[in-house]
Amino acid sequence: METLKRYDLISIIGPTACGKTSLAVEVARAMGGEILSADSRQVYRGMDIGTGKDLSEYGDGASRVPYHLIDIVDAGEKYNLFEFQRDFLEAYNGVNARGALPVLCGGSGLYVESVLRGYRLIPVPENPELRERLENHSLEELTAMLATYKVLHNTTDVDTKKRAIRAIEIEEHYARTPQQEREFPLLSSLIIGLDVDREVRRSRISNRLKARLDEGLVDEVRKLLDEGVSPEQLIYYGLEYKFVTLFLMGAMSFDEMYKGLETAIHQFAKRQMTWFRGMERRGLNINWIDASLPMAEKVEIIKNMYYGVSAT
Repeated sequence: METLKRYDLISIIGPTACGKTSLAVEVARAMGGEILSADSRQVYRGMDIGTGKDLSEYGDGASRVPYHLIDIVDAGEKYNLFEFQRDFLEAYNGVNARGALPVLCGGSGLYVESVLRGYRLIPVPENPELRERLENHSLEELTAMLATYKVLHNTTDVDTKKRAIRAIEIEEHYARTPQQEREFPLLSSLIIGLDVDREVRRSRISNRLKARLDEGLVDEVRKLLDEGVSPEQLIYYGLEYKFVTLFLMGAMSFDEMYKGLETAIHQFAKRQMTWFRGMERRGLNINWIDASLPMAEKVEIIKNMYYGVSAT
């Protein structure tokens, strides 16, 4: 194997239910790596089934692949991009110090891009006056407002009014406040995108939703409510937590919850792909791999790309 080039890390991205985690784990296992999660909801403790942590995939005992940025915040808190960059750098530096290969894995587009393009951010305080002014607008109106800002924001995760209002709050702060940007290193990454057929993706999403409900998704949300996480906080997290909370609060039937959630996840996957295509337009080179290929073949392709193996 002829080595031609190296990268600071490998990034594995793709829409929900495409098999990112299992591939990242196998890549890390084959190449002496550790996983750095880029998922805006897997950071929360106790939110396991709904966020698809699938911790069993990392293995156990001697074969366990170390992972980071999962289960680092209590459910009910709000975690933001600034905090993610801070925690990513700490974890990334630790992985490097141990001589391991950092493998970034996740579907939260802005989290991934903030690392790969070296966003320089500052913390954004709450703006009560702005929030009050926006409260009477619909989610559709808020999303349209957000689209008018020049600064990129993670529209893939804006599926509740509170998230949309927070997004506008951030953009307003950036637009009006002189900033002393936080330095962030420019990292070189081999970016792997998992390409999955649209109908296959839809089937996987539907099957996975059924599986998560069978695994106890409703009980997980009920437990969070019983532990004192408010309905408003869970609704803020969107998707599974939004719809199941509304069901438990009596705002919709089980059938309404199921069908509404299934549709919302399909829409979310489309927004993820739109974001990733946007990343390419913004200059990031994504190497798309057919998600249906055998695992061993996908791992070998990635190893060859990473080490720059010549064709001869």
